[in-house]
Amino acid sequence: MHELGIVFHIIKQVEDVCKKNQVSSVASVTMQFGEVSGIVPEYLEDCWKWAAAKSSFLQDAKLVWEKLAAVTICNDCSKTYSTLEHGKICPNCGGQNTELLSGNEIIIKEIAVKETP
Repeated sequence: MHELGIVFHIIKQVEDVCKKNQVSSVASVTMQFGEVSGIVPEYLEDCWKWAAAKSSFLQDAKLVWEKLAAVTICNDCSKTYSTLEHGKICPNCGGQNTELLSGNEIIIKEIAVKETP
């Protein structure tokens, strides 16, 4: 389960941002994960709940995630297509000279700060 390592990395990054910006508490963190990043959302949620509870900045912070489409380009015909639907073989020309353009990213998109009364 590599999700725990990813969560530790995300939390460290968010805590660093909090310290630099004098933020004391985070309400939510929005992440973007590529369709072929290998992330299992349910595992990530479980790891997040456990690890965030141990952080003074992230206690009760919600993890929001968005899926990014996996897109491949064919170097033979220069067209793009959905990686999940067609894999490494271009549906336009049948070429196998392809490469992944997007879909394996893991990005911190947004950190929402808790309002202080």
